[in-house]
Amino acid sequence: MRNLIYIFSALSFLTFSCSGQTEKHKEDHHNDSHHTNGGWVITENEMLHKNRKHKSERMHFKLVNSKYQNEEYLFDEVLEEIETLSDQRYKTLAPFIVEQDIATLQNHVMAGKFSYEELTLFYLKRMFIYETNPTTSLHSIIAINPNVVTEARHRDKNKHLYRNDIFGMPILLKDNIDTKDMKTTAGAFVLKDNQPTENATIVDNIIANGGLIIGKANLSEWAYYFCEGCPLGYSAIGGQTLNPYGPGQFETGGSSSGSAVAVAANYAVAAVGSETSGSIISPSSQNSVVGLKPTTGLLSGEGIIPISHSLDTAGPIAKNVADAEILYGAMKNNFYGNSGSNFIGTEPKSNVPKDIRLGVFKSLLDDPEYSTALHKLKEKGVQIIEIEQEEISLTGFLTLLNLDMRDDLPKYLKSLASQHISEKNIQDIMATNRIDSMQRMPYGQGVFEGILADKTTKEDFILLKDSLLKKGNDFFENPMQKYSLDAIATVNNFHSAYAAVGMRPCLAIPMGLQESGEPKALTLITDSKTEARLLQLGKIVEGILNGRITPKNYK
Repeated sequence: MRNLIYIFSALSFLTFSCSGQTEKHKEDHHNDSHHTNGGWVITENEMLHKNRKHKSERMHFKLVNSKYQNEEYLFDEVLEEIETLSDQRYKTLAPFIVEQDIATLQNHVMAGKFSYEELTLFYLKRMFIYETNPTTSLHSIIAINPNVVTEARHRDKNKHLYRNDIFGMPILLKDNIDTKDMKTTAGAFVLKDNQPTENATIVDNIIANGGLIIGKANLSEWAYYFCEGCPLGYSAIGGQTLNPYGPGQFETGGSSSGSAVAVAANYAVAAVGSETSGSIISPSSQNSVVGLKPTTGLLSGEGIIPISHSLDTAGPIAKNVADAEILYGAMKNNFYGNSGSNFIGTEPKSNVPKDIRLGVFKSLLDDPEYSTALHKLKEKGVQIIEIEQEEISLTGFLTLLNLDMRDDLPKYLKSLASQHISEKNIQDIMATNRIDSMQRMPYGQGVFEGILADKTTKEDFILLKDSLLKKGNDFFENPMQKYSLDAIATVNNFHSAYAAVGMRPCLAIPMGLQESGEPKALTLITDSKTEARLLQLGKIVEGILNGRITPKNYK
């Protein structure tokens, strides 16, 4: 859920036949020569060779394909249902679904253009087409809900219950979030057979509001609190997630890598990520999508594999702010509301100020995309207030994560993980990984080693947490009070660590693409528990920037 490097940084439809491919898939199932990575090795070797020269050492991949699952086999239990949607019908539906927001999709369903079942089948077929083709696979999907088509049919039969915009919408979950219908692995070998008996609370809330859980998204293993300097988006179970704007060229961001990549590629309406520090904002920024990291504690963390109970939170990732708002509302409340946007937060829309004042860091003004975005906002009447970044150190931040995870992860393993899983703590996990280090921990497990080596006392830990909270608050509160700011606007996840310890919500909004083609985001940060105001402000900024761009090979 957090990004070791970024934390302190100021730092079309494809022309081949889907039905023909599914027939080949069936034949391969009975071909002994088709092993776990059959037919994919050349593509992987080419990328591994090419990436040895990448300017970022973190992009020097050791593995791309999963050694524990094959993308094709993920679709086995829904393959016959996928084939009921013809290629021609898929092509017909594409303009009505790809890049469309939830409100438009709901209008199309109500107008009879397609059903919730067809909407679900469209996304399943789209995932199958792209993810089982070695030239287009992004390794972003780690599991498919075998019951989702049946559940979609049930939504069609009960459309009269539709009172929330999430109703009937297919949603992906990061694979550290518990579900009864699918395993929850955190991308780790030791949890490859972890089958929870209950859904995470936020999952129950989405379902209660009528949403559909279509599958699970790949992630940075153990939410990127496992290996040091390893590629973002890599997990032993899911393989190496790739950025659709430049596979192997650009980082995916992490740790909610698959969630953001899948939304960018239009594999689902939206997805759920999780964040400790930067893990929703970072991948959203890298994949030209919107990501909301709420104030910790506003969404239940029950049933989510933890790093830190002090900082962890789930949050929505979507193609636009309105959809993120709808999903956030459904995650927050276990009841039918009138609409997703009407029961979010506690502040009415009228509290959004007419004269918006954004604080911007002088040290970032040389950034061309940031500077251009601020100019666009200023032209539309947004007041841009240049501020100096305060020199506040977050010494001890890693100790906070170390001690929380050392206590929190064993609690999950004991109470929520499958009983047959023998590993009950970090020492056990490390020992199991050492049995086959090349497959289970190709980049080592240096962060886990650091957790065990941390000797901070409980008394010092309490003082540290209080100190970090004050520093995080001071970092934002001082300039916001001094200049009467509505929000501070920064780049990507450059200030996510400060927002994390300061308990501040963040909203990443696409600014467009850099000259290289890599996406970049403007990130808004406001006061704790002001999600409603932040989302309304985000809609205004999004409307001005209009920065979301579909990856050209996934239109």
